[in-house]
Amino acid sequence: MPATPQNGPVPQDDELSTPRGPARVDTDLPAGTPSALLVLGHGAGGDVDAPDLRALRDAAVGVGLVVARVTQPYRVAGRRAPAPAGHLDEAWTAVLAVLRQRHPGVPLLVGGRSSGARVACRTAPAVGAAGIVALAFPLHPPGRPERSRAAELATGLPTLVVNGDRDPFGVPEPGPGVRVVTRPGERHDLRGDPAGTAAVVCDWLRGQGWARR
Repeated sequence: MPATPQNGPVPQDDELSTPRGPARVDTDLPAGTPSALLVLGHGAGGDVDAPDLRALRDAAVGVGLVVARVTQPYRVAGRRAPAPAGHLDEAWTAVLAVLRQRHPGVPLLVGGRSSGARVACRTAPAVGAAGIVALAFPLHPPGRPERSRAAELATGLPTLVVNGDRDPFGVPEPGPGVRVVTRPGERHDLRGDPAGTAAVVCDWLRGQGWARR
């Protein structure tokens, strides 16, 4: 699908072709000139209407960001079992190329929850992202702390991780450029206080200069 012209309307819900099949993009626009573009991916068996993603969408649009939520091709096709990591990254990268054309001239921020956060981290340098928002980053499989995925967070880009302190997938440690906020009482789904989680992200976005005050 060709990119929408810069001065034309941006579809609120449309499908984009990728090498792994069509992906769906739900786009929400702020009032006035946007300060950044935030692209979010979903969890492995979930969708972009997860409570934390919806709350972040609402809050980020309110502080001036364009927010695009991307549904991976395997979920568009109706499958719950996730595609291989390389396929996820390939589809995500293809969608990001179109979104950058649609929303030029603003910083690109990438992120998502769980599997979507991992995809964003793995591809962030290659797509030219300025920063990363990782919700419920799955540090390791439940009960398998030796299988750490911490290296995926070491992108060299400003990164915010927001995890629950009861997450069975673990909580990453802070590192160079990586800020970790632990939400008390929350599990992997971050359903307890989605608005509070979104507020944490927006505070970080403001501190980085990517959101209106």
